[in-house]
Order: sequence, then structure tokens, then C-alpha cells
Amino acid sequence: MWTIPNIITVIRVLLIPIFVAVYFLDWQWAHQAAAFVFWFAAITDWFDGYLARKLQQSTAFGAFLDPVADKLIVATALVLITHTYATIWITIPAILLLAREIYISALREWMGQKGLQDTVKVSFMGKAKTMAQMLALIGLLSELQYFMGIPIYWVTLGYILLYFAAVLSFWSMISYTLAAWPSLSKSEAK
Repeated sequence: MWTIPNIITVIRVLLIPIFVAVYFLDWQWAHQAAAFVFWFAAITDWFDGYLARKLQQSTAFGAFLDPVADKLIVATALVLITHTYATIWITIPAILLLAREIYISALREWMGQKGLQDTVKVSFMGKAKTMAQMLALIGLLSELQYFMGIPIYWVTLGYILLYFAAVLSFWSMISYTLAAWPSLSKSEAK
């Protein structure tokens, strides 16, 4: 159970309260520091998966905890940006992203109970959504528009990527549902 990838995943979960505490610190670079903690957590997500495959240390516990850790830190980041920006233009895509995560988790759980978890395994679209979402959250958490006096428009890019992630999220939710639909409709017929 306590493999290197699983320890890295647990560290990602333990980073959540640190991420929130740093975000609310009363100093000038608090949001940028919190965005860095979030970025670090996102990197550990890739790293623990890579190590699990490379070291052949995939476990049932890791397969359970890894997506839970991802959803916890992303949900936390979405709540923080809705708090900070306090606008419908951030809140709507944030709610769509959260709702999709809950729906897909429930769908995967149900399909897993039927032994059909491969029907709703992670697709390229899901991975693209995750990448856009992570980059959007880093940009929006950091609130950077300028770096050393140079305009970088990180927040603007964050807005664009958040909407892109929301569209991919909805699209992938439909795709996963359609993939699972034959199995879902069979169980309803019984």
C-alpha cells in the first residue's frame, strides 16, 4: 500500500490545507505562492502516475486515491477562484466543472460495480480538459497580468482556458454517458 506513487498522492492531499492557508495569507504574493503550490500538486499528479507505471507499483489503493486527490484539489481551487473573483463569469464554469466531476465519478463507480469500468475509462478529451483546467486555475489563482512590468495576461488566458475546459468537460461528459448508455439501458430493462 505505501508505495512511492501512493506516498506522492497522499502528499498531494496534504498540500490542500497548505494551499488554502497560503492563498489567504495577508501578504502581497500570497495568491502567486498558492498558485505555485497548486502547480506543484498538479505536477505530482503526473509524476505519481509515471512512477506507478515505471516502477510497476500500481495498486488498488492508488487507483482509488489518485482521482480523489485530483478532484479534492481542483474543487478547492474552483471554490477559491469563485470566492476571489465573485462574478457569474467564473462561477458558472466552476459549477459546471464541479458538477461534471461528481457525475463522472458516480458514473464510473456504477460502471465499476457492474465490472464495466473500461467503458468509461479516461479518454484523450478528458485529459485535454484536465490540462486546460489546470492551466486555467493556475492563471486565475495567481491573478498575474504583468510579470516584471511585462504584460503576460495570465488571468485573461485563465478565463479563456476555464471556458475551454468547461466545454471539453461537458463534451466528455456526454461522450462518457453515450459510451455507458447501452449498459445503463440494459440494467433499466431488467
